[in-house]
Amino acid sequence: MSDASRPGPLPPIPLTVVTGFLGAGKTTLLNRLVQHEALQDSVVIINEFGEIGLDHLLVEKIDENMVLLSAGCLCCTVRGDLITTLEDLLRKRDNGRITPFQRVIIETTGLADPAPILHAVLYHPYLSMRYAVEGVVTVIDAVNGEATLDAHLEAVKQAAVAERLVIAKTDLVKDAKALDHLYKRLRQLNPGASIMRADAPVEDIVAGGLFDLHGKIADVSEWLKAEAIEETERRSHAHQHGHHDHGHDHHGHHHDVNRHDERIRAFSLVSDQPIPQGTLDMFLDLLRSTQGAKLLRLKGIVGLAEDPEHPVVIHGVQHVIHVPTILPHWPSEDHRSRLVLIVDDLEKSTVEALWNAFLGKPQIDRPDRTAVADNPLSLRR
Repeated sequence: MSDASRPGPLPPIPLTVVTGFLGAGKTTLLNRLVQHEALQDSVVIINEFGEIGLDHLLVEKIDENMVLLSAGCLCCTVRGDLITTLEDLLRKRDNGRITPFQRVIIETTGLADPAPILHAVLYHPYLSMRYAVEGVVTVIDAVNGEATLDAHLEAVKQAAVAERLVIAKTDLVKDAKALDHLYKRLRQLNPGASIMRADAPVEDIVAGGLFDLHGKIADVSEWLKAEAIEETERRSHAHQHGHHDHGHDHHGHHHDVNRHDERIRAFSLVSDQPIPQGTLDMFLDLLRSTQGAKLLRLKGIVGLAEDPEHPVVIHGVQHVIHVPTILPHWPSEDHRSRLVLIVDDLEKSTVEALWNAFLGKPQIDRPDRTAVADNPLSLRR
């Protein structure tokens, strides 16, 4: 029985964005990915076939925009725009014209901000139900990575929003200390990301996030990495209070941290008690309407007061919140609601004050609770 003929809603297809600055090594990584049997049920969307040298890998040309590779992976070029391509893939899949793929991987150009690609899926009323944004994989050049991060805020944002940071060209680095410094800088910039070399197992690179290789929910705790964020916050807090000269180190950063890095912050919000659906909706609506441009990524697991035993996984990019995934149970004994935010030039205290106001934590002036009419977090079970 095909997916399209099964009763009930179709399971969402995880979608991963592979990004990285010009010359970082995305092409080399993609050449490795498309040849691996672990991705035989995947579709890789690229700009042009010639860019990753598929000629010797091509087995069957399905149409002018799609080829089937020897490992069983489909390679597809962007036709018109990304939405058109993603819709076309679904039609072919549902009509049985191609094998029911389990995953989509999208390569961005070297200067691309991954957010518009994620928006294309999250904003679309149909695509947002059929595809689930699994995460961002950012490739970093081990040789020129530091200089690129120093020179380009776009590269810093690409690293900050990633679930996995893949370090390429490590064999070309002669100075082990320089490589170690790059690792430390990336860890400070994005404490919740997994950092690995480009020769790491393909499974870890592609499916190390919310979904496994078969499209099923994997380790939510590993995807969220709230503990890593909280530990970084504790160390930063201790570092601040350990310095007498707060004016020169008020973010807990080293003195040589680049100005781009100082704009990016990662922090968590926690609630020990289940949160009413309406309260969560209003908080997220106001957060995205007032601070959306600065909200690079938002991830979380939330226990709703209306159904505390079935937490929801939420995922947002700037102004857009993905339709939540309802879990059959909590992934661990920790039943706290936790949100992880990665922001650009936004203080935690600003967001935390809003969070506490809606949860009624301290008695402070409550913000305007006017909600956005088309609320994507309305859950229909």
